[in-house]
Amino acid sequence: MTESFVNEELDASNWDNLKKYFDDLVHRDLNCSSCLENLIIDESQLSEIISEKRAKTYINMTCHTDNAEYQKAWKDFVENVEPKLLEYDDLINKRIINHGSVEELPARYNVLLKAIKSDIGIFREENIPLQTRLSILETKYNEIRGKQSVNFDGEEKTFPMMAIYQENTDRDIRESAWKTCTKRILEDSEDISTIFDEMIKLRHQIAVNSGFKGYQEYIFSAMHRFDYTIDDCLEFHDSIELSCMPLKNIMNEERIENLKLNNFRPWDASVDIYGNKPLNPFGNISELIDGCSRIFHSMSKELGDYFDLLEKNKCLDLESRKGKAPGGYQYYLQKSRMPFIFMNAAGTQRNLETMIHEAGHAFHSFYSGHLDLVHERDSPIEFAEVASMSMELLTHPEWEKFYDEIDSKRAKKKHLQGIIEFMPWMATIDSFQHWIYHNPQHTRDERSTKWLEIIERYGSKFDYDGINDGECEEVDLEKILETSWQLQGHLFGAPFYYVEYGIAQLGALQMWKYHKTDPERALELYKNGLSLGYTRGLLELFNASGLKMSFSHNHVSELINDVNNAIEML
Repeated sequence: MTESFVNEELDASNWDNLKKYFDDLVHRDLNCSSCLENLIIDESQLSEIISEKRAKTYINMTCHTDNAEYQKAWKDFVENVEPKLLEYDDLINKRIINHGSVEELPARYNVLLKAIKSDIGIFREENIPLQTRLSILETKYNEIRGKQSVNFDGEEKTFPMMAIYQENTDRDIRESAWKTCTKRILEDSEDISTIFDEMIKLRHQIAVNSGFKGYQEYIFSAMHRFDYTIDDCLEFHDSIELSCMPLKNIMNEERIENLKLNNFRPWDASVDIYGNKPLNPFGNISELIDGCSRIFHSMSKELGDYFDLLEKNKCLDLESRKGKAPGGYQYYLQKSRMPFIFMNAAGTQRNLETMIHEAGHAFHSFYSGHLDLVHERDSPIEFAEVASMSMELLTHPEWEKFYDEIDSKRAKKKHLQGIIEFMPWMATIDSFQHWIYHNPQHTRDERSTKWLEIIERYGSKFDYDGINDGECEEVDLEKILETSWQLQGHLFGAPFYYVEYGIAQLGALQMWKYHKTDPERALELYKNGLSLGYTRGLLELFNASGLKMSFSHNHVSELINDVNNAIEML
């Protein structure tokens, strides 16, 4: 790796500091394949410094959405640095692809060159300001969601803190908590719809500018989805409906019967059906970190040591607090070669699963961190999620680090049932996005109608009749159903990033099957695939981990039946 091309102390938040490096890359003489390879290496060194600055700026912004300085820094990067990066990336891409020696480059660059060709095909300079505007709109959405809190049980609480009340065995408390949150959510419904309306128009225009008939086709190219198609996604939706919905409906019927419900309300979906208190794996963040460290050390010293590095390097922000963006993520600091984990923990079983999920992403980053170039340390999202979703399942035998034997079984059963419930939700979000961008001129009423139609196909059959009884007349709580899509942040910040979770879940379930019979072999396959980074295509990465990628009903049903059988044994 070239050591001297970029000043290690370079401040990548200012475009003036970056311009001379990009001008060098664009204008330097390239007389041979070695010159071309050096260009790629130098560009990678520059990119990792820029990537790390972007990561830290984004992390600050999401950790503190109420900090004006952090918000300004992110806005400045999005408006003043990223547009120039897009422009110069295209110039450098064209230099590489159009060079006479490109075919002489070693095979290690094959994946990169395929991606570059796709990026050149969709790049249009007129799209840069549109993409900048989309980033600003996403920030506005995060600001709105980050400010959402309620007064409940005598104190101000964030929405992640409120999640635990939906597991309370007192139905009146669950109802009150749900209605309190719903009323607060609906206060922002109009502003969020306005943001999304503009996003749809911008995305459609970007696609048209790039020569596509719609954003569906554009995004498949932009996301380098070379190994499956729109039709494959639609087949996947059908396979999920056939495989998961009968089991999901049975689980709901069992819930209604055990809870002796006359009407199945949205606040009845998470409570334990046998009247047990909510699972509470940890009381504070230290307990969460310590327990996860013990889990991973029990699995292997390597995983345990990797996890411990996160706390040692202050790469964890886990607690829920006002002013923090919702959700969770792992962000790899490319220059430091360290993963950072962000989440909103409030003591629930779902929080534990999220922590383990994001740790799986971190392990992926550690395993691929030995690779020299930025693009090699990346990976297809569909495979990145195999790393995280597999870890959720592979840790099952270790959950007694947080629970006694009885509650450990409860937690495993809840997690496995969650897989059967999640797959239809994935199909809900993915099919909704396909419809939205296939029909970009739709009205809000048409969007609501379609959303309700999809919910009818994949959702639980909640009873909303009379749900406003005893509530303020000015709040229409039934409206939450037709706008509930607004809570899925991917629709705003990562369009079409959702089917990946479904594809990865199929891979994770196969890894889980290996692990149940041969844990050491499963971890070997896990590491084997993750260590390849993005030096192979999606299908090759699946194969390297001993996994099959298929959307067929037979394949999906076989794996979902394995989950159901495991549930029945608990």
